[in-house]
Amino acid sequence: MKYLPEMDSIRTHTIPQWYNDCKFGIFIHWGIYSVPAWAYPSGQLGTIPFDERWFAYNPYAEWYCNTVRAGFGPAYEHHVKTYGADFDYESFADMWKAEKWEPAKWADLFKKSGAQYVIPTSKHHDGFCLWNTKYSDYNSYLRGPKRDIIKELGEAVRAAGIRYGVYYSGMLNWHITRNAMMSDYEVHHPNNITNAYADLAYNQMMEIVDNFQPSVLWNDLDWPLKGLDDLPYLFAHYYNSVPEGVVNDRWHDVWHDYTTKEYHRGDKFLNQKWECCRGMGLSFGYNQVETEQEHYLAHNDLIALLIDTVAFNGNLLINIGPKADGTIPPEQESRLLHLGKWLETNGEAIYSTRPFSTQKVEAENGAAIYFTQNDSAVYAIVVHPASGSTIQLPHSVLPNGKHHVLGSHNLHLSTGSDGTVIQLSDIPSDSVPIVIKFFKEDKGE
Repeated sequence: MKYLPEMDSIRTHTIPQWYNDCKFGIFIHWGIYSVPAWAYPSGQLGTIPFDERWFAYNPYAEWYCNTVRAGFGPAYEHHVKTYGADFDYESFADMWKAEKWEPAKWADLFKKSGAQYVIPTSKHHDGFCLWNTKYSDYNSYLRGPKRDIIKELGEAVRAAGIRYGVYYSGMLNWHITRNAMMSDYEVHHPNNITNAYADLAYNQMMEIVDNFQPSVLWNDLDWPLKGLDDLPYLFAHYYNSVPEGVVNDRWHDVWHDYTTKEYHRGDKFLNQKWECCRGMGLSFGYNQVETEQEHYLAHNDLIALLIDTVAFNGNLLINIGPKADGTIPPEQESRLLHLGKWLETNGEAIYSTRPFSTQKVEAENGAAIYFTQNDSAVYAIVVHPASGSTIQLPHSVLPNGKHHVLGSHNLHLSTGSDGTVIQLSDIPSDSVPIVIKFFKEDKGE
């Protein structure tokens, strides 16, 4: 069908099956902020007050420009000591070389991780564009790496058989704005929102659609208030260009295909598709201050996060923050490979599944059981299994005891009048989540 630039027409768009089925994508925050790669690890978003102090102690390294402009706090002090008080953030553009970047190598890692879609930042809040845009000279094709990063990465990702989306920060552009934003209100009501800026955001987003045909159009924060009337035209053009494309919910509540949740912020909706995005640590952009042991998700906790998200009808968009030279930090790469290895054996409990009537059951010794299903089976996924634990699953959860354990794990199942009992023995303390497949029909494999 052809979409018209009218909201009644836009609202007829439905989420394509691929987005419901894929479950796992990779976010990429990479830009000139990867040169300083510095943020004070103050805490995870949603766990610390979102006030003036948060902006000066911002744990997001990709916000370095604004954090330094605050004029006080650890990032400002680091900047003055390292680069000098008069060193302008935009000078990092010519220091960013990406000299070791191999997009095909990235795509190979993403494939091994089990990711089904990839979304890089084409322009973050600092205004620096990662493609050869005709609307701004402040871009990676003319400065820094001298490469059309979004184009090259898209070609590599699609060659690996992975869908490709594009992120764009529509609300902010610190290349235009010079004052630090020190409150949530200022973030959503910046003083650069003129008609000219609204036109710039619209034109660049249309250029992204035309140049890259992204499977996901991922806008950040909000959309310029003076450009809201343009959105039906943008959405119609996008859906007509990419009929199976999807848009997120950061468009001033005008329209979305799915909602987003960042770290702890946002709710889970069983009756509506949603996506959880977060970094492996406290930041999206690479932060040299973070340590793997203190700030990163543990390897098995990343798997658990994917399971928890999928059981409640979400997709996980886990972020990587490459270094300025184009290499992916080993602590991030190892987590992607660990997740990919688990998905090789247990992916059928994740991909193309839907929520079960019961999503989660708490068990003893810190374990939890999550549930997913498809047409033929219900999957019980034991997260943080502890050796010696006994887990009771009532008939209301799994009425049929016919089962198959994915992978090699030492456990025993018995079915009685009270339901199914799972007994775990000789389970290593660092065991990956265990998947038990219960068949909906009275048969096994």
